[in-house]
Amino acid sequence: MMANAEVGDDVFGDDPSVIALQEYVADLFEVEAALYVPSGTMSNQICLRAHSQPGWELLCDRQCHIVNYEQAGPAVHSGLLVNLLTTHHGMVTADMVRECIRPRNLHTPITKMVALENTHNHHGGTILPQDEILEVRKACDEFDLIFHLDGARIWNAHVATGMSLAELVRPFHSVSVCLSKGLGAPVGSLALGSREFIDQCMRERKLFGGGMRQAGIIAAAGLYAVKHNIERLTEDHDNARYLAERLNEMPLFTVDMDRVQTNIVLADITTEESATSLLERLQSVGVLGVPFGPQQIRFVTHLDVTREDIDNALTQIERSL
Repeated sequence: MMANAEVGDDVFGDDPSVIALQEYVADLFEVEAALYVPSGTMSNQICLRAHSQPGWELLCDRQCHIVNYEQAGPAVHSGLLVNLLTTHHGMVTADMVRECIRPRNLHTPITKMVALENTHNHHGGTILPQDEILEVRKACDEFDLIFHLDGARIWNAHVATGMSLAELVRPFHSVSVCLSKGLGAPVGSLALGSREFIDQCMRERKLFGGGMRQAGIIAAAGLYAVKHNIERLTEDHDNARYLAERLNEMPLFTVDMDRVQTNIVLADITTEESATSLLERLQSVGVLGVPFGPQQIRFVTHLDVTREDIDNALTQIERSL
C-alpha cells in the first residue's frame, strides 16, 4: 500500500491518502475532524497549545507521558504551569480536580486544563474507568476547564472493554491517538476534535515543523493499520498476561497482576540489581525491555511478538539469570 499510495502535498491539504486517513479516523471516533502528524508527542503538544494561553495551569497525573516523555513540552511550547497529581493507576478524579481549582484573583495562575492518558503507559497499560472520566468531565464543565486525552493506546482500551472508540473519547474536547504502537504503522499520530479546533492545530503543526509534503506514503500504512490491526490487539493482551504470569513464577521478578490489563508488563526486580544492569544482560541474549525505575522493567507485547517469541524470551531469561 505504501509503494502504491496516491500522494499530493499535505501542506496544501491535497494529499489524497492523508485525507482518506483523516476522514476515516474522524468517522471512527465520531468527531468532526482529524489531523495527521508525525508523532504522538507533536499531537499532544499542538493540542495543548491550540487550547491554551501562557500562564494557565494544567492538571495531570505525575507519571503521564505529556510531562515525563515530551521534554517539558507543556511549559516550553505553551507556557503552561503543570500541577502533577499522585493517582491510582493514572486516574485524575473529579474530586482531585475540584480540590485543585485555584481561586480567581490577581495573584494565582488560572486552573484551566485537565489531561488524562488512556491506557496509561507508566502505570502498566491500565485502563481508566469510564464512569470516573464522565465525572471528571462534569467537573470540567462546572469550572469551564478544557479536557484533553492522550489516547495513544486508546485502541487497547477499546478492545479490552468492548466500548466503542467514539464512546471512549466523547467526554474530551481533544484527543491524540497513535498509529505506530500496537497498530504497527511505521509513523504517525492524529489529533482529533472539532473542525475549528483542528484548523488551529494545523497552524500549530506548521509552527512545530510538522507539515509534510508527500505524506501519503506513510499515511497509507496508517490507514491499513487502522482498518486491519485493531481487533487483533486482544492477542497482545493475552500474550502480556501469559508473560506476566510466567515472570511471576521466577524468584527474580514480581508483577502486580492488577496492572496487567492490556499489553504492558511492569516487572519489579526482587534483588538489589538495577534495571539498567539487568537489561544489559538480557539484551546480550536478545531480550529487550525498558527501565521504568531503578528496579523496574517494562515489557510490551505487540504484533511482532508471538507466543513462541515469548516462550523463547522466557527461556533466555531463565538461562541468563
